[in-house]
This record gives sequence, structure tokens and C-alpha cells, in this order.
Amino acid sequence: QVQLVESGGGSVQSGGSLNLSCVASGFTFKLYTMNYYRQAPGKGRELVASVSSVIDGIRYADSVKGRFSIVRDNTKNEIHLRMDSLKPEDAGVYYCNAHHQWGQIEYWGQGTQVTVSS
Repeated sequence: QVQLVESGGGSVQSGGSLNLSCVASGFTFKLYTMNYYRQAPGKGRELVASVSSVIDGIRYADSVKGRFSIVRDNTKNEIHLRMDSLKPEDAGVYYCNAHHQWGQIEYWGQGTQVTVSS
């Protein structure tokens, strides 16, 4: 059974920090690129950060570069997203996503809410 279990969302004031975590099970973790997407109310899902499975390639959305940091631990099947200097526009539901590096198979977590007050 595939699972992506997310934790770490919450409410912070502008300028604050949060750590999100995603623990994966039920698939071969190292073969998947791991991503965090977010969705603000009334908007589509936006790719925030991505870490590839083999070469540790990391990408960030321009809006979060320098403030967010994603890491993966292939020994624990986990990824973590450190979010610093949070802004109200960072608010939304953050989703953990696993996308097979060679195909179209992907899985989604349940989402975790991030609220940033000004």
C-alpha cells in the first residue's frame, strides 16, 4: 500500500519558519523524484521544490529560492522542506508528491495546511 504521510504544517506570522516532512512507504523510494506542491485558495497547484532520486538535483520555484530548502533521506524514505522568511503568499495546502523518474507513475500525500499571517 502506497503512502505519503505528511506532517509539519501550521500557522505562523510573516517572517516565521516551518518544517514540513513527508514519509513514504509502499514503493521504491529511490526511483522517484520527490516534490512539494502547494495550492492556494482558488488557484492551481504550483511546484514549490523538487529533489531528484539519483543525482540529488534540486529545483525551486523562483518565488521561494533562498528561503526554502528541500532535502531527502533515501535511508529513511523521507523528504523535508524547511521554509524560512515565510510570506502571506506562501500560504496554502502543501502536498508531497512522488513522480517516477522514468515514467508517469505518481503518488500524492494528503496535504498539510500552511497559514501565514501578516
